[in-house]
Amino acid sequence: MTGRSIFNFLLKSVFLGVAVAALLLVFLPDLRQGKGLAQGFFNSPSVSASRESYFTALSRSAPAVVNIYSVSIENGSGLFRNQSRGRTNLGSGVIMTENGYLLTCHHVVADADSIYVAVQDGRILEAQIVGTDPLTDLAVLKVTADNLHIIPQVSEPDTHVGDVVMAIGNPFDLGQTITQGIVSRAGRNGLSNYVDFIQTDAVLNQGNSGGALVDSNGILLGITNANFQVLDSNNRARNVDGINFAVPYELAKRVMDEIISNGRVVRGQLGFVGGENRNRPGIDVSAVAKGSPADIAGIRPGDIIVAIDGVRLESASKTLDMIAETEPGTELEIELSRDGRSITITATVAELRAGQ
Repeated sequence: MTGRSIFNFLLKSVFLGVAVAALLLVFLPDLRQGKGLAQGFFNSPSVSASRESYFTALSRSAPAVVNIYSVSIENGSGLFRNQSRGRTNLGSGVIMTENGYLLTCHHVVADADSIYVAVQDGRILEAQIVGTDPLTDLAVLKVTADNLHIIPQVSEPDTHVGDVVMAIGNPFDLGQTITQGIVSRAGRNGLSNYVDFIQTDAVLNQGNSGGALVDSNGILLGITNANFQVLDSNNRARNVDGINFAVPYELAKRVMDEIISNGRVVRGQLGFVGGENRNRPGIDVSAVAKGSPADIAGIRPGDIIVAIDGVRLESASKTLDMIAETEPGTELEIELSRDGRSITITATVAELRAGQ
């Protein structure tokens, strides 16, 4: 082979090598990032890199959810009346502030003689009851400790049906457990909201009460409360799978702030029941409690309340919220429609108490 032939052969080889390298860079982009064939081409892709996980969200929120043990002393009866025994009630709680305020359920700590909080870092703290609100089944506790993990919160979580949620609590004292589901129905946030809570299919069991319902970012949406129960043929309560409840965050936060400020939640009430009028804006009055402010002011069943203090009414729930958020003793000017006639009266708001 002559020198010229060798040169041509080498030139063709180099050209072919460059062409092959270019094709590899086009079809194997990992090579462009310096990963090489051993890492990019022959290895199978990482399974964990592509799976969905809420680990980051739970890392933000779960450390703020505590286990609560409320102990009450019960006196004996009969032959054992001189003996007493302790009864422990199990629940969960949520650390809401850096200075140690927690939210839990009223029924978790009701009649407790002592309350202990187990923080996820291993500390056991004694808690004091600041106040409770039986109407929303909420209670505020206070612990004294440093370096508490606060649950992430936003002023308006904007909860929607279909949002992915997780319930964090201590069911059956098994230790902190996470269940996952969606929002089945969004609750209202006004102070007259005693029963219209967030509904979810995230599983709740005994011990979950007072825990956290969080979204996929770990933001607090509500305080878990209870599951739905029905009575069976033997008149015993039976849980219904897939129907569980939580107090909406905005309502729980408002209740907590009121309890911290005043020791209790103060709600206004006029003492009437009604619903939206189908034919015109206003609230149809269906019942009036005897001796209530509405009764004293002269409101009757069948009246249509058109406006309160100049505010035109369209929603019964918003009307009740407005009254509930009015300070007792306040005089309200109420515009009524009765038998086609317009009537204006004045009613004095009274305080709503549990059991009314």
